[in-house]
Amino acid sequence: MSSDDIVLYEVENHIATITLNRPKSRNALLVETFEILNKIWKELDEDDDVRVAILTGSDCGTFCAGMDLKQAAAVRRDEGVDILKKIGDPAFSSMREIKTPMIAAINGFAPAGGMMLSLNCDLRVAVAGAQLGITEVHRGRGSPWAMPLFWQMPQALVTELTLVGDFMPAERFHEVGFINYIEPDVPAMMARARTLAERISSAAPLSVQAAKRSGMAAMDMVTGHALKVASMIHEKAYESEDAIEGPLAFSEKRDPVWKGR
Repeated sequence: MSSDDIVLYEVENHIATITLNRPKSRNALLVETFEILNKIWKELDEDDDVRVAILTGSDCGTFCAGMDLKQAAAVRRDEGVDILKKIGDPAFSSMREIKTPMIAAINGFAPAGGMMLSLNCDLRVAVAGAQLGITEVHRGRGSPWAMPLFWQMPQALVTELTLVGDFMPAERFHEVGFINYIEPDVPAMMARARTLAERISSAAPLSVQAAKRSGMAAMDMVTGHALKVASMIHEKAYESEDAIEGPLAFSEKRDPVWKGR
């Protein structure tokens, strides 16, 4: 599979569909995937023909497994640097800055980077039985990107997600308003996402853009500083021995041995 195949992109009737396409690896994000997606966000912002975008994963039971930890372990072993050093905009913050509304179609599990992608979208639909989580504490990683969730969901729930690191069902996220719609199967979920996209694309483009940008501006008045501070706080974790051990243990299919340093 070439790098061009790991993300599929198509546009029809002013609607872009972006599909993560690594089904054998549960749509995990390679460094190359980050590069392609960050290029796509820029293209969306510059293409006036695209009025809304749907982001989903290949139908493998997982929307996105997050960062490819096997690659992360290899980069740390072979190059002696954390994989985030090789990625521009690893938190996909530019998703929140572009004018194009984005709909996450969560068609399965969405841990870590999968959760990160979904929270940076404007609307979220999910298939029944999907599970989302912030699993970084069990991988020796970090989740500074999760700070906007404190303005999107109840504080106690976000704290449980970040500290406990377990999955929660999509239905729980729907109850608190983080997910807009739950559908019984993947075709119905994609149909719902398409219906939302069609309604957005039929609206006045400048009004839609203003609605998105003003909403994000309101959130960023409080979340922007939080994201910067959280990133600084997490630097110690990313530079630790545990940040090597977590991805390595995952790639070797064993339990990690934490040192706390």
